[in-house]
Amino acid sequence: MTLEYSSSYSLLPRLIITPCFFIFLLFLLYSISSFHVTFTFASTPITSFSKVEQDQEALALLTWKASLDNQTQSFLFSWSGRNSCHHWFGVTCHRSGSVSDLDLQSCGLRGTLHKLNFSSLSNLLTLNLYNNSLYGTIPINIGNLSKLIIVLDFRFNHFIGVISDQFGFLTSLSFLALSSNNFKGPIPPSIGNLRNLTTLYLNSNNLSGSIPQEIGLLRSLNVIDLSTNNLIGSIPPSIGNLRNLTTLLLPRNKLSGFIPQEIGLLRSLTGIDLSTNNLIGPIPSSIGNLRNLTTLYLNSNNLSDSIPQEITLLRSLNYLVLSYNNLNGSLPTSIENWKNLIILYIYGNQLSGSIPEEIGLLTSLENLDLANNNLSGSIPASLGNLSKLSLLYLYGNKLSGFIPQEFELLRSLIVLELGSNNLTGPIPSFVGNLRNLTTLYLSQNDLSGYIPREIGLLRLLNILDLSFNNLSGSIPASIGNLSSLTTLALHSNKLSGAIPREMNNVTHLKSLQIGENNFIGHLPQEICLGNALEKVSAARNHFTGPIPKSLKNCTSLFRVRLEKNQLTGDIAESFGVYPNLNYIDLSNNNFYGELSEKWGECHMLTNLNISNNKISGAIPPQLGKAIQLQQLDLSSNHLIGKIPKELGMLPLLFKLLLGNNKLSGSIPLELGNLSDLEILDLASNNLSGPIPKQLGNFWKLWSLNMSENRFVDSIPDEIGKMHHLQSLDLSQNMLTGEMPPRLGELQNLETLNLSHNGLSGTIPHTFDDLRSLTVADISYNQLEGPLPNINAFAPFEAFKNNKGLCGNNVTHLKPCSASRKKANKFSILIIILLIVSSLLFLFAFVIGIFFLFQKLRKRKTKSPKADVEDLFAIWGHDGELLYEHIIQGTDNFSSKQCIGTGGYGTVYKAELPTGRVVAVKKLHSSQDGDMADLKAFKSEIHALTQIRHRNIVKLYGFSLFAENSFLVYEFMEKGSLRSILRNDEEAEKLDWIVRLNVVKGVAKALSYMHHDCSPPIIHRDISSNNVLLDSEYEAHVSDFGTARLLKSDSSNWTSFAGTFGYTAPELAYSMKVDYKTDVYSYGVVTLEVIMGRHPGELISSLLSSASSSSTSPSTADHFLLNDVIDQRPSPPVNQVAKEVEVAVKLAFACLRVNPQSRPTMQQVARALSTQWPPLSKPFSMITLLELQDHGHGGETS
Repeated sequence: MTLEYSSSYSLLPRLIITPCFFIFLLFLLYSISSFHVTFTFASTPITSFSKVEQDQEALALLTWKASLDNQTQSFLFSWSGRNSCHHWFGVTCHRSGSVSDLDLQSCGLRGTLHKLNFSSLSNLLTLNLYNNSLYGTIPINIGNLSKLIIVLDFRFNHFIGVISDQFGFLTSLSFLALSSNNFKGPIPPSIGNLRNLTTLYLNSNNLSGSIPQEIGLLRSLNVIDLSTNNLIGSIPPSIGNLRNLTTLLLPRNKLSGFIPQEIGLLRSLTGIDLSTNNLIGPIPSSIGNLRNLTTLYLNSNNLSDSIPQEITLLRSLNYLVLSYNNLNGSLPTSIENWKNLIILYIYGNQLSGSIPEEIGLLTSLENLDLANNNLSGSIPASLGNLSKLSLLYLYGNKLSGFIPQEFELLRSLIVLELGSNNLTGPIPSFVGNLRNLTTLYLSQNDLSGYIPREIGLLRLLNILDLSFNNLSGSIPASIGNLSSLTTLALHSNKLSGAIPREMNNVTHLKSLQIGENNFIGHLPQEICLGNALEKVSAARNHFTGPIPKSLKNCTSLFRVRLEKNQLTGDIAESFGVYPNLNYIDLSNNNFYGELSEKWGECHMLTNLNISNNKISGAIPPQLGKAIQLQQLDLSSNHLIGKIPKELGMLPLLFKLLLGNNKLSGSIPLELGNLSDLEILDLASNNLSGPIPKQLGNFWKLWSLNMSENRFVDSIPDEIGKMHHLQSLDLSQNMLTGEMPPRLGELQNLETLNLSHNGLSGTIPHTFDDLRSLTVADISYNQLEGPLPNINAFAPFEAFKNNKGLCGNNVTHLKPCSASRKKANKFSILIIILLIVSSLLFLFAFVIGIFFLFQKLRKRKTKSPKADVEDLFAIWGHDGELLYEHIIQGTDNFSSKQCIGTGGYGTVYKAELPTGRVVAVKKLHSSQDGDMADLKAFKSEIHALTQIRHRNIVKLYGFSLFAENSFLVYEFMEKGSLRSILRNDEEAEKLDWIVRLNVVKGVAKALSYMHHDCSPPIIHRDISSNNVLLDSEYEAHVSDFGTARLLKSDSSNWTSFAGTFGYTAPELAYSMKVDYKTDVYSYGVVTLEVIMGRHPGELISSLLSSASSSSTSPSTADHFLLNDVIDQRPSPPVNQVAKEVEVAVKLAFACLRVNPQSRPTMQQVARALSTQWPPLSKPFSMITLLELQDHGHGGETS
């Protein structure tokens, strides 16, 4: 019984288990057979699918497969037969047998979609082609896709063309992704039909136009990404309808206008990125409603006003980035609410006030960047509470006081940048406890005391910059522990002592900057042991001894500055071949020996300066192989032999200084090939022979010094071709013959020294009109005849010891009339001819007067007073200016009153009876003759006299009398900008604040002329010679003798007058003149103010780079801004340095080859008046490349 019971009891589970097992088997078999059925099964009606329709689907897919590139069809090898649901790769089907999903992501497919019959895929729910190489346009019949389709993913392909309106028919779509392609054109408004859409990715294309208002109809949308396109216009207010939106990404477009207040309605938002656009106005206060927001990026726009207090209500924020805007005011109070904040970036704004102590409550903070603002006060000690802080940027502010002791607690700190502030006191020793530091910037402060030895504990340090402070003492030996150091900048301090031997342990250095200190002893011997050193500057110290041996084979070198020390050694043995070397200055040391041929193998070298040493031997001809050389200075050495003709093979050379050596022989004719030469100094040598005529090829030359040699024969007439020549010194030679008349035609010549030669004959009459000449010396020659009646020749020292010079009213000279011999027969004949000619002239004059009287009688409509007005007119000052007063004030245009000259007239100083001083420009005769329409000219001049601008020289009026045609201007005491920049003493007074004001003043003047005058005025001849400075060094634009009023229906003139070196490049092939030609000239003048000399060579390099097909930067691009600026005034610092950077950046924009891409003068003037954030990096590290529209990682100012 027991057994039976047991047996019958066990049957029940079997009865239960058997059908369950059977059901499980059926389920398993079904699962296998429908392995590819997706989640959509439950929502999809299960209906039978005919064999014909299955065949159509299969045919559609096979046809498309056949159209793909052969190499990519291998991915679809399983696509064969007529049943697409039979194990076809990437194909999933409904139970009905129709294709529901096509998932071919990352298959390497290459081809188009034009052979894919969308209408055959009537039940398709998902089409995923993500990350392939498909190209071409999206077929117009994309709208024929299944109306049931939910997912469409075309991301990361190469599709082109516009986004079709047909997408609007796919009304079931919930996921649409077209990003990372090459789509262009607008976003179609039909996208508003996709009411089920939850995700929209259109980012990383070339879409343009505005964001359609219809986007506000997509009320189901969770994510929208339109970033990295070219979208313009404002953000539509309809975006406020997207109440389910969690992520809004619109960065890297060209959106403008205000951020709509409606954005505060999107209470589901967790992330917003509107960065890198052109948005303006304040941050809307409604943003405080977005309590779920964790990420807010509004950086790189033009947002203004203060940061709204409501933003502190966003307690969930992790990332807040507001950098690079125009935000002002102070940091908001209640920032302690941001307890979850990890990153806070507000650098590059105009924030002021102090950093609130409450910032120390943001204990989750890892990155804090408040750099480049106007923050003041001390650094709050509470920052020491931020134990998670890894990056701290506070540079470029006005912070003061000591570095807080509490910083010792920031043990997670990796980067600490406090540069460009007003911090004082010592560098705290606790800095050695910040063991994770890789970057420490404390430059451009007022830190004092010693460099703490504890700094040697920072073994992970890569960059250490303590430059531009008042640090003293020696470099601690512990710095040798910093084996990871790549940049060490200690320049411009008061450090002293010898470089510690332990520096030899730092073998990964790329940049060593220790110049402008008081170091002594030797340079570190193993300075380039790791062969990584690129930039080294130890200039202006007291180093002695030889060049480190490791430098000889340091092929990584790019820039070397060792000038103004007492370094010694054989220069041929100390240096090797440097394939990357761009700049080297070894001047003012005690190097000896001969120049090595190896310098010619430095093919990237642009500057070689070994002047003021003890170099002997000959100049190696191999130097001619260094074809990138632009500046070569070997002056003040003991060089002998001839000047090698191979130097004529240096096509970019613009500065050649070989003076004060013992060179001999004649000047090689091949030097005439140096067409870019601007400065040539061969003085104080033993050169001989005639001066070659080929020097006339130096058409850019502005300084020529060949004095103290043994040149013979006459001065070649070809020197008169050097139209830019400002200084000419041929003194103390053995030159003979007469002075060539063409010398007197050099209208830019300022100094002339021909003394101590054997010149004879008379001084050419062309010198009588050479008003630019300020200093002349023709003493100790055999010259005779009249002395030119200009101020340059007035001093006795200028003409003493000549044969027979004469001059009226000149001290130490006989009057020219008394020096003449008695008239001979020839003289009598001349007198007779003169009398006859006078009688004929008198007769003609009487006849002319008669006909003129007859003509005047016929002009009945005009009064005699009106006739006078045609000849002379002065407006303003209540008749203070009269014609007679001008003649009297200039002493009848006497040379004594001459203050300058130009291509259009000579300028005189005139003091009126009232005591007022004016400038009078007497027009050359050619200008008189050009005045065909007197009435039009008078009207034009009258309009110019109405100009009222503090940076434009006031024009009072004009005279058109036949014998004296002139314009009357306001008098400027300091003269032209050009003359000041050419005078070292005056240029040194022109500090950077004054120079910036000059640049701003000229910009304001041109902006006024272009945009505020009616009709507008284009100057057409902006140059440093036409910028005058008053007694306060304020700039005034002058010389309207070449300006013309631009009529409203005109964009060009048929004639152009400008100054060479300042004219826009397009004028070489077109006579069209518009506002942008003035803009270009302004760019040249700005660079001239910054550089202290005409920037011709720099501009040529930039133009050749712009026109080249190569994408590599030009040689000039590698120049440091600090080396290009005028070295005569003290270097710019702090905010002034930033403004210099901005001015150069704007100048480069003005010099763009394409006129349409140049800014307007109104834009330039506004930019110069903007309060810019301080520098993002030390001024000494800024390259020209960074300032040419290139942009903390890629940031731009």
